[in-house]
Amino acid sequence: MKKFKAVLALALAGVIGLGLAGCGSGSGGDSSEGGTTGGTTNMRFMTGGESGTYYAYGSVLAQYATNGDYGLSVTALSSNGSQANVQALQDGDADIVFCQSDVLAYAYDGTSLFEGAAYQDFSIVANLYQEQVQIVTCDPNIKTVADLAGKTVSVGAANSGVYFNAVDILAAYDLTLDDIEPVYQSFADSADSLKDAKIDAAFIVAGAPTTAITDLSTTKTAYLVSMDDEHVEKLLAASPYYMKDVISADTYGLDADVTTVSVGAVVIANDNVPEEAIYNFTKSLFDGAQDNASAHAKYEELELQNAASVASVGYHPGAAKYFEEQGVTVSAK
Repeated sequence: MKKFKAVLALALAGVIGLGLAGCGSGSGGDSSEGGTTGGTTNMRFMTGGESGTYYAYGSVLAQYATNGDYGLSVTALSSNGSQANVQALQDGDADIVFCQSDVLAYAYDGTSLFEGAAYQDFSIVANLYQEQVQIVTCDPNIKTVADLAGKTVSVGAANSGVYFNAVDILAAYDLTLDDIEPVYQSFADSADSLKDAKIDAAFIVAGAPTTAITDLSTTKTAYLVSMDDEHVEKLLAASPYYMKDVISADTYGLDADVTTVSVGAVVIANDNVPEEAIYNFTKSLFDGAQDNASAHAKYEELELQNAASVASVGYHPGAAKYFEEQGVTVSAK
């Protein structure tokens, strides 16, 4: 009997230990599935790779929302980026995620990365900052996108977001991949290939300044290819998820400012997340920019009008309510 009681006690201790371990996840006992615990709404926030901006910034946003008086417990989770984040929403593995504005449009429309597999059960929370399309070269004779014809150009990894950005921009100049010699490389590999003169130019999509380009500039004279207003307007008409953008000359020590386009780093939410929860999370974003700006540099780029600028997909009712209170009207889904 004593032996039986001892085994039973150990079993109970194990169950209690498992319960405590679950509560220690940072989002309450229901953290793995979202939901509400003790009046607090738990939200799983898929961000990006642990060495990237999405994860670092997302972790700051999650911590601020959780620690503030918002009725939220937000857990930032690492991921493989935009495409994987949309899939996580679709599979019910996330409540809110980071996603590039072009990728979310692809998902909603069932094009490019999501060809024939549209997913539309999500809505916009806010556009937080811009990621510029940077066309970098070490050849001073490549001055416009049209000059890429016949050149060897890195267009990002095959079927990546960068790849489709390159295809879109070439199309605005009536070019296709058949008009260049495309290679499919990461940012770092593209920079190395430019250093070794193995390629003539590369598409890099990231917030400027970008490490790959900064490092390249230490050993070679690098140039950014500027777009003209006519072709920018043509691109925006065909693909509204882009925005006109300017990279200032002092970003990389260039001779002049560079006109380009950018995609937004956007937070999107599953449509089934309660309106109040998304309202409170949206409020926490802007409160954090005022109270917690030193926690991450990207807070400096959070601006009300830009946050409300996404036009390709409707905004979550909770986010729309917050923007309306600030005097900004968005299209609610």
